[in-house]
This record gives sequence, structure tokens and C-alpha cells, in this order.
Amino acid sequence: MKIKTNGVELNVNDTGIGDTTLVFLHHMGGSSKTWSDVTSRLSRDFRCIAIDARGAGDSEATETGYSIRNLGNDVLGVIATLRLKRYIVIGHSMGGKIAQYLASTHPAGLVGIVLVAASPPSPMVLDDATREQYRGAYANRAAVEGALDNALVGSLLSTEAREQLIADSLRTSTHSKNGWIDIGSRDDIIADLKAIEVPVTIIAGDKDKVDSPEVVKSEIAIHYPSAAVHFIADKGHVLPLEAPAELTAIIGEFAAPL
Repeated sequence: MKIKTNGVELNVNDTGIGDTTLVFLHHMGGSSKTWSDVTSRLSRDFRCIAIDARGAGDSEATETGYSIRNLGNDVLGVIATLRLKRYIVIGHSMGGKIAQYLASTHPAGLVGIVLVAASPPSPMVLDDATREQYRGAYANRAAVEGALDNALVGSLLSTEAREQLIADSLRTSTHSKNGWIDIGSRDDIIADLKAIEVPVTIIAGDKDKVDSPEVVKSEIAIHYPSAAVHFIADKGHVLPLEAPAELTAIIGEFAAPL
């Protein structure tokens, strides 16, 4: 379905039924499809809402609006439109940074967040040359494949999953890519975290080259002393496609009693 909020039309996939809704946010270069294997399993017990961020998947690409606050407010607009009463936000990578900001705003009905290979709340510190390398990582098929093989993926993917990642990366708008590199990744939301009151669980791959286990411990988990931290063995950054069964189990266990 399409939902218009904050001046942008967003694509939203809505499956399953349940008293608690799980809201899924994807990584930069991904889409709601990134979560398909996980939502197909969890939709047996939960309503699952997966959102294409502005400029990604089948959502509208705008020239502006790519700060973490903008993207978080887009999600809040979808939640308000769907009148969700009780929900958990699950964010992967960029989506994890968005989830942290969203939780800090105390939205009605939020009962927890799950951070999956999440981007830290602090600004990503990169020199100009490295930032330009990031900018070119989604330029063409060869560049995307190089990013997958050298940084994003830590285990063998099926051909279907790999092709999905490539297709999603290539159709992500230039505005969205540059918005993350120039704005979202540089946003500092650490001060906002003090306002988070809902339970948090943290999941990462122990072979993640984007945000290593050390980064997870020192830049994310340190802000959530009560959070459970799960490191999935022999997996990299793209956990929704590398470890859907493990994610399903951890998310389901976290969500069931909330």
C-alpha cells in the first residue's frame, strides 16, 4: 500500500495479524524486501509492517528530507496513519539509527526497539576520500557486488538474496544515497538517547565489517546497559538475509512478553 505523510508517498508492506505490530526499517541500499524472509516467519504471530524509506524501494524519491529526524518522522507518520496501538520498531543499519531517534520521541504505543547491525547514534567519522568511496559503492552493479563481497556480507547468500540486494541498491535514488552519506550518517543523536524508556535488544554479526563487535559494544550497547546483546556467529552486516532464522527467534522471544 501507499501512504502519504510528511509530503512524501511511502510504500508499506502489511502482513500478518496479532495484538503487537512489528515495524521494520531497512538499511541504506535496501528496501522492505530485505526483511521478507523474517516477516514471512514472524507474521504467523505478529502483524508485520515493513516500510520503504523515502528514496528507496517503491517509495517516492524527494530531493530533501534525509536527516535521521526526517526519516524518523516519516515512520511516525506511517504509524499514525495506520493507527498502531502497540508496536515494536526493528531497525537494520541505517534503520537502527532511525529507530533510536524514533524511540527518543516517546511515541504513543511503542513498547520496544530491536537494533539489528545498527548504525551508532554518533556521527560516522570518515575522511573525504573514504566518504567518496562510499558514494560510489552503489554506482553500478560491479560496485555493489564489490561492496557486498568486501564489506557487507559475512557468509554465503543464496543467488536470489544476492540479486535482491543488488537490485535494491541500484534503484535507491541518488538523493537518498547522498542524503545518508552527507546528512544521516553525520547526524549526532546521542543526546536524544537519554529520553528512551522502552526495552531495547541489540543484535549483530560477529563478522560485521561495517560496525564491528567492538563498535557495537563501545558505541551502541554502552548507551543501553539493560539491553540484551546478541552476536550471531559467522555472520556479517546484512543479517536479515544472512540470518533470518536466528533473527526471527531473537525478535520473537523479545516481542512475546512485551
